[in-house]
Amino acid sequence: MSEIRQNKMGTMPCNQLLLTMSVPMMLSMLVQALYNIVDSIFVARLSEDALTAVSLAFPIQTLMIAIIGGTGVGINARLSRKLGERRFDEVNMTAGNALLLNLIYAVVILVIGQFAVSLYYNMMTPDPEIRAYGIDYLYVIMTFSAALIFQVTLERLLQSTGLTVWSMISQTTGAVLNIILDPILIFGLLGFPAMGTRGAALATVAGQCVAACIGLTANLRVNKEIKFSPEYLKPDRQTIAQIYVVGLPSIIMQSIGSVMNFGVNRILLGFSSTAAAVFGVYFKLQSFVFMPVFGLNNGVVPIIAYNYGARRPDRIKETFRYAVIYAMSIMTVGFLLFETIPGSMLALFSASDHMNQIGVHALRVLATPFIVAGFCIMCSSVFQALGHGVLSLWVSLIRQIIVLLPSAFILAKLVGLDGVWYSFPIAEIASAALSIMFIRRIMREEVDTLYSD
Repeated sequence: MSEIRQNKMGTMPCNQLLLTMSVPMMLSMLVQALYNIVDSIFVARLSEDALTAVSLAFPIQTLMIAIIGGTGVGINARLSRKLGERRFDEVNMTAGNALLLNLIYAVVILVIGQFAVSLYYNMMTPDPEIRAYGIDYLYVIMTFSAALIFQVTLERLLQSTGLTVWSMISQTTGAVLNIILDPILIFGLLGFPAMGTRGAALATVAGQCVAACIGLTANLRVNKEIKFSPEYLKPDRQTIAQIYVVGLPSIIMQSIGSVMNFGVNRILLGFSSTAAAVFGVYFKLQSFVFMPVFGLNNGVVPIIAYNYGARRPDRIKETFRYAVIYAMSIMTVGFLLFETIPGSMLALFSASDHMNQIGVHALRVLATPFIVAGFCIMCSSVFQALGHGVLSLWVSLIRQIIVLLPSAFILAKLVGLDGVWYSFPIAEIASAALSIMFIRRIMREEVDTLYSD
């Protein structure tokens, strides 16, 4: 089986190979994006304050996912490597320590959630109604965070051992259940009490619980590569250290987005809660455009990494070229939608006249760098594939923290609310300049040298 996969990676036409590996992940991520949007659509029907409250929870949720997902990257890398080396005891130790780390994360987030949720919303807004909606929502999310934590890690174990179909089934089932339960629990249908934002959170948690159960069942019954045993559920210093050597940079890179989101929300709340709600809606909508590109990224990385090891620079460049074309095409569609029908997009979230007045212009400005962003994401794929994840970290840090946040703060003072939206295209220009500089250097110094070796 391993040999067949290697032959395919090295011999299948690059375009066909890229589509074969990327499309399932793109579809899975589209489903995830869809349920994020649907969740906010139902919450918006409660009120604009409810939508703002849920939007303000996004930085905390992003930080949780950054820690869990970044650790999952480290788990994936170590487990896959040990499988390739046929060191099955270390494979099992990696899986066991992954579950142990999950348990620690779940307890820590549970404890923090008991007192930090109220403090967080008190810091973000003086509006008592937004606070009440937000506390109801985020308290449930953090109290039952174990569902998300185990879902992500169990899916990573399936991906590491090649069982990506089961990972997709887990994600899709959880997302569909969430969509079904949202109106039932939010508005009190089918005999259930109306629970508002708390119902939205419970629907999310229920979907994550079911997804985690599917992941656990698949790992126990289908995954023959991993043996779950109490002897492996003990902390191993070397295993945990190797997980975080790879996982920590990913945690930091993903956490940067949470810091940016928090900072921008603080600036926007200085204008109005409606401005923060618009920003929350934007993030939900843009995920439907960006998620397929991130799925494409997941398909590009192993192809480029394999062909670099096989010393095939021609296939590296061809894969990168196709990836850029597909990514920029997807982002072009997104750009056109945001530019032509922003009002219809906002209508999905029951936008008020005031929200439309702010949001239509905001969505158009925020979408202007989409096409460039597609190129930058594919450059990041090459950085990751060739072991230069630090370059991706630098691009993300400079874009979101060093350029975007200061620009948003300064332009908000000079121009007003529109200045916050203008900071996003400015930051993307900086990101593109860095990406071009890095990709040219890598192609010249590492890829092109393969021709002469």
